[in-house]
Amino acid sequence: MVLGVGPVRRLVLRGSTIRLYARPSMATKKTGKNASGKKTLCIDIGGSHLKAMVLDERGHATTERARIDTPRPATPKAILAALVSLVAPLGTFDRVSVGFPGVVVDGITKTAPNLHPQWNSFPLAREIERRMKKPVRALNDAGVQGYGIVKGKGTEMVLTLGTGMGCALFVDGKYVPNLELAHHPFRRKKTYEDYIGIKALKKVGKSKWNARVRSVIDLIEPIFNPTVIYLGGGNAQKLSIKLPANVKIADNVAGLLGGIALWRDQR
Repeated sequence: MVLGVGPVRRLVLRGSTIRLYARPSMATKKTGKNASGKKTLCIDIGGSHLKAMVLDERGHATTERARIDTPRPATPKAILAALVSLVAPLGTFDRVSVGFPGVVVDGITKTAPNLHPQWNSFPLAREIERRMKKPVRALNDAGVQGYGIVKGKGTEMVLTLGTGMGCALFVDGKYVPNLELAHHPFRRKKTYEDYIGIKALKKVGKSKWNARVRSVIDLIEPIFNPTVIYLGGGNAQKLSIKLPANVKIADNVAGLLGGIALWRDQR
């Protein structure tokens, strides 16, 4: 199912413009007895934007989706301050899920190639918990997005096309953590991210970039043999090529909706 996002409203807060998007259409359903259950604040930290939304226990949105540009330089201090401002209009919540563009182990960020070197070995979950006074779980952003998409059967792969390239692998619904395919050599000393990241898109144009994405898919397919490859991230919507039958484009809002999965064992 592709989730649509409605009109945009803007809120100026502390000198920054926060864009509030209407909640996904599927999230407007009544949740009955679960409406009073725990609410999860889902945060997506990206190289270009920071996004947040509150979900109920069933993963239905209870707020609009808020978005703000990622501050530059994208240091931990700058991003954490921006997140506090971003979530302020969203009201109350009981816990926090965070998707982060890099390797995350036990809530600690190990890499962040599209943010800032200060993220190396940074206690992200602990620092957000300290500021928001709620329990926090953090995971690679492609992994969180995958939780909002995968069907839980066979080998499923998620590729996110944004500032860089994210990658997540699921086997029968179980997440294989921290698969950093983006930084593996792809062609002519270029990594996957060099080849199809945002810089490449701007340099070669949409047509050639589309062809490059198809080349990446064709290379990955016989290595992992996934049942489905989901293409997410903001730039997935720029694809105009004919895709193989097992390759599907996912709405970028899944990067937030998947956050509820991090708490499935904490009812």
